[in-house]
Amino acid sequence: MSPATARGGGPLLLGVRHHGPGSARAVRAARDAARPAAVLIEGPPEGDALLALAAEPGMRPPVALLAHAADDPGRAAFWPLAGFSPEWVAIRWAQEHEVPVRFIDLPAAHSLAADGDRPDGGRPEGGRPEGGRPEGGRPEGGESDAVRLDPLAVLAETAGYDDPEGWWEDVVEHRGARGAGEDVLGAFEALGEAMGALREAYGDGGHHRDLVREAYMRQRMRAARREFGDAYAVVCGAWHVPALRARTTVAADKALLSGLPKVKVETTWVPWTHRRLARAGGYGAGITSPGWYAHLFTARDRPVERWLTKVAGLLREEDRQVSSAHVIEAVRLAETLAAMRGRPLPGLTETLEAVRAVMCDGSDVPLALIEDRLVVGDVLGEVPDGAPVVPLQRDLTRQQRTLRLKAEAQDRELELDLRKDTDTAKSLLLHRLRLLGIGWGTPVASRSGTGTFRETWRLRWEPELSVRIAEAGIWGTTVLGAATAKAEADAAAAEELGDITALAEQCLLAGLAQALPAVLRALADRAALDTDVAKLAKALPALARSLRYGDVRGTDATALGAVAAGLAERICVALPPACTAGLDADAAAEMRAHVDGVHGAVGLLADTDAGLAVRWSVVLAVLADRDTVPGLIRGRAARLLLDDGRQPAEETARLMGLALSPASSPADAAGWIEGFAGGSSGGGTLLVHDERLLGLIDAWLVGVPERAFTDVLPLLRRTFGAYEPGVKRTLGELVRRGPGGSAAAVAAGAAPEGFAPELDPVRADAVVGLVRMLLAG
Repeated sequence: MSPATARGGGPLLLGVRHHGPGSARAVRAARDAARPAAVLIEGPPEGDALLALAAEPGMRPPVALLAHAADDPGRAAFWPLAGFSPEWVAIRWAQEHEVPVRFIDLPAAHSLAADGDRPDGGRPEGGRPEGGRPEGGRPEGGESDAVRLDPLAVLAETAGYDDPEGWWEDVVEHRGARGAGEDVLGAFEALGEAMGALREAYGDGGHHRDLVREAYMRQRMRAARREFGDAYAVVCGAWHVPALRARTTVAADKALLSGLPKVKVETTWVPWTHRRLARAGGYGAGITSPGWYAHLFTARDRPVERWLTKVAGLLREEDRQVSSAHVIEAVRLAETLAAMRGRPLPGLTETLEAVRAVMCDGSDVPLALIEDRLVVGDVLGEVPDGAPVVPLQRDLTRQQRTLRLKAEAQDRELELDLRKDTDTAKSLLLHRLRLLGIGWGTPVASRSGTGTFRETWRLRWEPELSVRIAEAGIWGTTVLGAATAKAEADAAAAEELGDITALAEQCLLAGLAQALPAVLRALADRAALDTDVAKLAKALPALARSLRYGDVRGTDATALGAVAAGLAERICVALPPACTAGLDADAAAEMRAHVDGVHGAVGLLADTDAGLAVRWSVVLAVLADRDTVPGLIRGRAARLLLDDGRQPAEETARLMGLALSPASSPADAAGWIEGFAGGSSGGGTLLVHDERLLGLIDAWLVGVPERAFTDVLPLLRRTFGAYEPGVKRTLGELVRRGPGGSAAAVAAGAAPEGFAPELDPVRADAVVGLVRMLLAG
């Protein structure tokens, strides 16, 4: 047989499974045996100019070839390649042997244009990878997965397997471990014949666009034949082999390719992750266990022993007691399970079952960690600096290196102290990226404190962010310039007041001083025209937070403070009438949330305008005493006044007595209780320590008619059900004891059982030092 010539004549067609280590080893062996003069690979021809980068030292798979429309970067597609992908092995073999290597699939210029004609705009979610089914087809259209044939599943079922992955492991992945002398080319021939039988039985199997792709591949093969004769090899999905082997006319293929839409595309290499190779991540050609497959590809001898040693190492890192004896016993159990099931070697199923039984004591909790960290994994590839990128990506890479912010595939928390220049710079970068829609980091609650000088971020780099960066490149060539331009454009396009206030907050967090004037002009214009008090109330908290951030970051927010003060004055005037306009239950709940938000904002603004707090307390007093206001809002206003010390306890008791009088409807009274004592506002603790308020509620509750009680029960359950278990238990005990059993009665000298009638000053003084330490911290 001449080099690279198939047994039946013609070029060497190597049908593979994308991301299959067994296929990758077989491709390498077939190349060494056949020594082809050229290698053709399933992939977009636009990537030919980038193939040389695969040999660069800085290129480390998993990586992906990214193609996107030049005028619409969001219309994009990926062709991922792992170190164990047959296509990657073929590329590197060709480069090492100085053999021409080319992509031969349908150009991305056509596939992306066709996607753009789809009803959904052809934008895969997050730049979602398009690239192939397990055995070759790459879904590029709007075809439903529900009607697409899975060849592996059919072959596995025919062989008597209920698991396609298990069948593939037995017949392909474990071939290299069963001894030398394997007929590699014969294995490819057998797999091609099996796919041929499926194509005869099922036609295109629901993969209609594969016909067009295969026509283009045949055109490229004809061109290779004119240049190299039959001494070339093709690496493609096994599903395509029968179609590429079929004898068709040039005219027939041209007819399939005529009239295809076309767009201008740009291509580059981007880092990829094992997690994004996983089928669970939504990738059409995904595999269930990329970490396991990478291990099979790199550990040619004793793969089970080496794998279980890795598992033991991971469990030890998690402080689990796992010894070498556990590893030995797990290996024996896995081999026994494989023998009982008639498998040539233990597969992933057998090894995981052995790990659960021997190393995890039958628990699925540590096993889930193994599946996440090892079976899937968070390996992130790298691409060399010479890969083409948009200027914005280049600026981001420079800042990442300067700030030592490494892109990583796994979640990690980043604690920032904004009093440090480096941490402030990191915060500004992450906020600017968020404004650009590049969600590398997400703010989370800090575990080390709630001060304004601290920020906590959860970072995770996803391959799709490369598409987001390309999309954001239209706004500028640097992160700062692009974020500024986008903020100005968003301010001009915003229609809702709340959107502009949120944007102002983002600008301060991101340090976009140049964009802030345009945002504030839009904010002032919109606030002057908006008469909806609910929208005004919704916008004020963001402005108040922005002023606080401005203080922390040293940003001049004087103009923002003037807008916030004007907004607060308008709310003080318009809120009481808005709360008496016949609000239903849902509207009252929404307005109560706005009252809470404005109250918090006024607290922040009071540092610069002391009179504002006084005016706001007058508004709350009006709301609390006006019987036309829903009980939910009246009760909340009374509670806020009491907490701020602007209303004596006697007045609060009077308002509660009026709200719970027989003249009030049970529903309105229950709403008052919810507003006053509901939620996480500490209402339960207040009732524990105030006998009068608890007694009023208890007396009202006892007097509610039976029919009305059924109606108000959900409100009461929502109110009291939110209390801490200890608070509910104490309230129940106080009510059971009746008058004289509350904390107020204790203060009057009627001590409940187990308590002394008077305070013991010696014992009280003993905790003073500890209390001071707690308050100081």
